Amino acid sequence: MDLLQRIEQTKIVAILRGIDPDRMLKTAHALYDGGIRLIEVTFDQKSRDFEKTASAIKALCTEFGSSMDVGAGTVTSTALVRLAADSGAGFIISPDTNVDVIRMTKSLGLVSMPGAMTPSEIIQAHEAGADFVKVFPAGVLGPDYIKAVRGPISNVRLLAVGGVDESNIAAFLKAGCVGAGIGGSLARKECIDAQQYDKLKEAAIRLLSAMRG
Repeated sequence: MDLLQRIEQTKIVAILRGIDPDRMLKTAHALYDGGIRLIEVTFDQKSRDFEKTASAIKALCTEFGSSMDVGAGTVTSTALVRLAADSGAGFIISPDTNVDVIRMTKSLGLVSMPGAMTPSEIIQAHEAGADFVKVFPAGVLGPDYIKAVRGPISNVRLLAVGGVDESNIAAFLKAGCVGAGIGGSLARKECIDAQQYDKLKEAAIRLLSAMRG
């Protein structure tokens, strides 16, 4: 099974943002124990300490090997695509529709997941070669928006990202998304700060249960 198939099968990408390196592996292990198999580590555009994210991606790839697929998030330039690829990332996620980023991602043999909101952006991303298009912010737009967009654009694989949690994940999938990216409601900051990793595992189990239900 290739990465595209694994993403469609497992559906959930856990978004790890702003987590200290010494807690990153423990967080990832807790989510893995809860059933998560896809992790996105985001580049911090505020601090611009991109090497820190690259090191975290490399550490996760080394730790989990083929049992967990690791990608990079908030990838806003071709230079970051290259850095992520060199660190072992298997997929590239962006907040926007940047054709150069999509094309660079595909030229390196990685899975492309750019962000889009409007039908025009979704089609532009797809025609540039995106494997999945991240509809963002999905929580604001809602499942009805996804359903409406899927009418004329049924050939594009959509991911719901931003404001998705266990209360609405099933609705987004029913509306036509093939999966979702989930951050704060899964990798909960208060639990990580308190090192309550068992609660992260429980959150993952609840989310996957809600997804299937």
